[in-house]
Amino acid sequence: ETEPLTSKKDVSDCSKGEDCKENGLLVRTPKSALRLVEDGNKVHPSQGDKGEAAQISNGYSGVQSSVPCNGEQQLMELEDRETWSKKIDFLLSVIGYAVDLGNVWRFPYICYQNGGGAFLIPYTIMAIFGGIPLFYMELALGQYHRNGCISIWRKICPIFKGIGFAICIIDLYVASYYNTIMAWAFYYLISSFTAELPWTSCTNPWNTGNCTNYFSKDNVSWSLHSISPAEEFYTRQVLQVHRSNGLDDLGGISWQLTLCLLLIFTIVYFSIWKGVKTSGKVVWVTATFPYIILFILLVRGATLPGAWRGVLYYLKPDWQKLLATEVWVDAAAQIFFSLGPGFGVLLAYASYNKFHNNCYQDALVTSTVNCLTSFVSGFVIFTVLGYMAEMRNEDVSEVAKDTGPSLLFITYAEAIANMPASTFFAIIFFLMLLTLGLDSTFAGLEGVITGVLDEFPHVWGKRRELFVLGLTIVCFLGSLATLTFGGAYVVKLFEEYATGPAVLTVVFLEAVAVSWFYGITQFCNDVKEMLGSAPGWYWRVCWVAISPLFLLFVTCSFLSHPPELRLFDYDYPYWTTVVGYCIGTSSIIFIPIYMVYRLVITPGTLKERILKSITPETATEIPFGDIRMNAI
Repeated sequence: ETEPLTSKKDVSDCSKGEDCKENGLLVRTPKSALRLVEDGNKVHPSQGDKGEAAQISNGYSGVQSSVPCNGEQQLMELEDRETWSKKIDFLLSVIGYAVDLGNVWRFPYICYQNGGGAFLIPYTIMAIFGGIPLFYMELALGQYHRNGCISIWRKICPIFKGIGFAICIIDLYVASYYNTIMAWAFYYLISSFTAELPWTSCTNPWNTGNCTNYFSKDNVSWSLHSISPAEEFYTRQVLQVHRSNGLDDLGGISWQLTLCLLLIFTIVYFSIWKGVKTSGKVVWVTATFPYIILFILLVRGATLPGAWRGVLYYLKPDWQKLLATEVWVDAAAQIFFSLGPGFGVLLAYASYNKFHNNCYQDALVTSTVNCLTSFVSGFVIFTVLGYMAEMRNEDVSEVAKDTGPSLLFITYAEAIANMPASTFFAIIFFLMLLTLGLDSTFAGLEGVITGVLDEFPHVWGKRRELFVLGLTIVCFLGSLATLTFGGAYVVKLFEEYATGPAVLTVVFLEAVAVSWFYGITQFCNDVKEMLGSAPGWYWRVCWVAISPLFLLFVTCSFLSHPPELRLFDYDYPYWTTVVGYCIGTSSIIFIPIYMVYRLVITPGTLKERILKSITPETATEIPFGDIRMNAI
């Protein structure tokens, strides 16, 4: 990092033609030349100027008259922003954020459901033309403007500032249910420290007469009403859903899960309370440990009898599936939610980078690692499913009926319980799930923290620890509904409705605001300022047209075919769909509300209000030599 120019040397005696003036301000030109803004509105153009009068891409003057002139030279000073200790801290943090529980359970299920190996074709296409360009765009925006998801819009297009508030609400919704899934994993982890895993037998207090252990040495017949001990442990001991009648009667709060969640939030708080300097060190464990465990489980799964059946089922292509629209929608949704633009995390993490960091290379590396992790996770899951099918003497399709968390907490847990050294494999597996979830939680909360602290620096700038404590308490209290006996139903509802369409809408508007209002030319010049070369035509076309269409396609498909929710034996009533859409709308409603508020408080005619509202109101300060200059 370079230091701000703090010299008080009198610069009023400059000779004619030099880039200084008594009542002026030094600002940047595209070729890093210096020009003078005199009295807030007179521009002395320099060679290579971007427009006749520093016109920005939306046609409104980029020079604002709000710069104070008091007869002395005004120099922009920027307090040093915290940066990553090492480049690898940033990479591991982004990888840890992108690679989460969904990579382990969602991708394998969607892959075999949508044509096996054939699904990789639409998945790759959607990644190249939709997911990766949006991923790259957010990293570049965050690194250049060095602000969180709220205040960054002052430097891009102020009328879209409501996007930042919407992102914060979405992140809070995610924190209210995502950490509960980790609490389930933590419960399993604690329960694994026994010689015999508790979900291996039917002799426990929570078991019913339908419990059937087909792994026992006795000849056991599997009937239509048979329930595995792993399923009963998950539903009757961990979740206790039998004590709830559904969303209209959630029942009491599970004190065991509450303690697990409290411990998780305690770990989260002490990992992020000091900023990226501490969280960047924690991810060395939470981001790398899952890969070690995945490799161990992959080797173990490959040596199990029947593993080849699972792999064949996973990858056997069904080319007819490619003609179905749903397959392409699932591919687009999977790559989008896997890479994770729209949650404010990439903006926040990239804002702590050095200005000239190669974010283009970072985007390619991290997105590739994320996609490969999803693909390899499929082998880890399906080798075990093949083993389960071999033991049950059933087809893999019958074994692979469980989706979502049930795939991990029932099917995979049961397979582990019947392996040699089952206690060891259970401990490392659930520890892996815990670490996968932790760094994603670090990232989601950091998106909110950075956004609020950058927007209200005078209030919270020096009180980060206090703000993080308050945020974690709010998230914990917001999670109480998911800790009830019917909490699994709430988790499912939030997972489907609270984040999906809302995040898609947010990123669609973000892509439109950057490409069409801020201007694709301006944005590419910003990237050139950082990297030394502007993005090529492929990236420009993706940002301007393909990526927004990609998002619009997925959003419309979701809204036209809302998911019919079912969990265990509970069919969600119709009113839950209405509640789900209300929850999703409660975040994005901040976008039009802020637009109206912005136009109301801006003085002038309607045309003047609109022009001022779509014009960057704050200059971006960038390092140049030993000083920091305004980027207009």
